[in-house]
Amino acid sequence: MLNQNNSKVEFESTDNFHKTQESDIPHADSGDTRLTQTRIRIRVPKEYHQEPVISNLISQYGLTVNFNAALLGVKTSDDGWFDLELNGTSQQIESALFYLNDLDVEIWSNSNHPDEETW
Repeated sequence: MLNQNNSKVEFESTDNFHKTQESDIPHADSGDTRLTQTRIRIRVPKEYHQEPVISNLISQYGLTVNFNAALLGVKTSDDGWFDLELNGTSQQIESALFYLNDLDVEIWSNSNHPDEETW
């Protein structure tokens, strides 16, 4: 997350995260209805600031989203960074990650082995 040093707010390094490729997204079994969670960081490009990107994770994909940290100014022209915990079924999480990938939102995962995620 966020670190405060001398009244300056910084977003914690992504050193423990790696950029996720579409091929890294595991494919869920369609009949698996167990709830699970995963933690990701995303970079939302400035052109999507007026779009409900994270709200769509909730309304269109039925996920519960917990914000661990966020970096986005009200009148900023920079990209937004979000540290999120996604809760839902494996299928819901998979669909939501494909949605983010289709928008060209950078997705960072904290696992070097996606199969080890708690999908």
